[in-house]
Amino acid sequence: MYAKDFRQAAWGKLGGKWGTLAVMTLIYFLIIGVVDSLTSIEPYILGSIAFIVTIIVVGPFELSWAYTSQKVQQNQDVKVEDLFFGFKNFVQAFVLELVNSIFIFLWSLLLIVPGIIKTFSYSMSFFILNENPEISFSDARKKSIEMMDGYKWKLFCLYFSFIGWILLSILTLGILFLWISPYMQVAKAEFYENLKKEKAIGNQAPKAEEKQIEQQEEK
Repeated sequence: MYAKDFRQAAWGKLGGKWGTLAVMTLIYFLIIGVVDSLTSIEPYILGSIAFIVTIIVVGPFELSWAYTSQKVQQNQDVKVEDLFFGFKNFVQAFVLELVNSIFIFLWSLLLIVPGIIKTFSYSMSFFILNENPEISFSDARKKSIEMMDGYKWKLFCLYFSFIGWILLSILTLGILFLWISPYMQVAKAEFYENLKKEKAIGNQAPKAEEKQIEQQEEK
């Protein structure tokens, strides 16, 4: 599948859900915006509090968006309260985001490119955690690295295919982002589902070859 295929699949499943997702995105932007505004009020004490709060809530919200976009991808209804679903698995989501961010930062110290590569490597972490809430944050990250091996460029192409929508959103002073942001999330969920299938096929191929070898040896 190509980038346009993921976008088209996502678009077809967003019907009837645009309004709910836009409200969820607005609430999310307002929460993050209010927290960030503390820095402009008082850059030291309030700024430090804002920084800590941001670190604490970003992970659970990432898990919430993974949960919501996968519901849309599976043709399920979504509700505004789904925005806070990730807080049900707060510890795992928080630690996963924290560890991912630390590793990306450390890789970025070498050069920007390694940091970007690791960002793509970890990009499936929250989808994996959503489907496997009992999994450790370390296993979710490692599983994402394994899944994205050989597929980072393909995900980059998917992101880049939204460049026209992003530019249009900037022209609307960011208002269009209320719809484009969830659109991108659902397209990413489509990418994840397709990636699982392709990886499953890839893992089955060697097993089939092994069986043929075993049969030949038995003969």
